[in-house]
Amino acid sequence: MPAKDKFHEIVKTALQNQGWTITDDPYHIDLGFVDFYIDLGAEQLLAATKDNEKIAVEIKTFLAASTISEFHTAVGQFINYRIALEEDDPERMLYLAIPLDIYKRFFTYSFIQMVIQRNQISLLVYDIEKQDIYQWIK
Repeated sequence: MPAKDKFHEIVKTALQNQGWTITDDPYHIDLGFVDFYIDLGAEQLLAATKDNEKIAVEIKTFLAASTISEFHTAVGQFINYRIALEEDDPERMLYLAIPLDIYKRFFTYSFIQMVIQRNQISLLVYDIEKQDIYQWIK
């Protein structure tokens, strides 16, 4: 299993504080030739519809020297994980969790927004200081 990102516990606690039940830590997908480990699997009962909403969350810190390099890796990983989830658990929605400061400093550029939109990447923006979820972006 891979090492957990630095902010793994912050995101996990923030999800739990919003009523999510962590079902998998990490969420494992066996493709036969390779294993994928998405950082978290969670679910929440939605009172309005009584449907069980399930998510998987890949947590990124963006602490390396090259933000664009980390972005390339994160996008590729997200796309691979989403395709694997479509086969393994099609009702589970995948989110890329990113720190609020990186979102404000990097994810607001028009090119980055274009990549996010064209690749249909759902974001979970987390606040490191408040240890909370700042925003969900589908």
